[in-house]
Amino acid sequence: MALDIKICGLKTEEALQAALDGGASHVGFIFFAKSPRHLEVREAGRLRKLADGRAQAVAVTVDADDAELDVIVEAMRPDMLQLHGKETPERVAEVKARYSLPVMKAFSIREAADLAGIEPYKGVADRFLFDAKPPKGSELPGGNGVSFDWRLLAALDGNIDYMLSGGLNAANIGDALSLTHAPGIDISSGVESAPGVKDVALIDQFFRAVAAARDNRAA
Repeated sequence: MALDIKICGLKTEEALQAALDGGASHVGFIFFAKSPRHLEVREAGRLRKLADGRAQAVAVTVDADDAELDVIVEAMRPDMLQLHGKETPERVAEVKARYSLPVMKAFSIREAADLAGIEPYKGVADRFLFDAKPPKGSELPGGNGVSFDWRLLAALDGNIDYMLSGGLNAANIGDALSLTHAPGIDISSGVESAPGVKDVALIDQFFRAVAAARDNRAA
């Protein structure tokens, strides 16, 4: 099965190019002022054009209202919207209908009970993203560089389409894929030299680690 790979929180042409050259299926641009990965919509629109025909461009928002989303969608023309806040199933449906775009809904996971939260979203969200719950005191819903117990995902129905996120890096991606057989992975802080600063060498290292893990699985 093909593995989707999303490099998220991109801010520069250099980092975007490294993601595309590595084989990213998705590239993510974050619109959340508190995040060190926050990007202005015009710059996101410019970078997004460079990904045309090579990767799906994802606009990541946190409890954004219609006015915010209108500006983002108009300027960036994303292929997908990622809702990383406390959006209800009704809100997800509204966003899908308003923009006629697929929506990926993020969930914060710490224990098995947290996975039950996806139930009302089944058939509404097009895809799920499972991230770790943020550490105490963090204002960021994602991109905190922490992971959760991936073995919890064994309880999921096999037909659930999701991306695994949270604390992934070149050193642990092999274990993550072996334990979860995730159909998609999402990485941000794991390829950064500092918060919000993507490192081309780390991006390349991550893709090499993914390739090695896939070769090991095939063997």
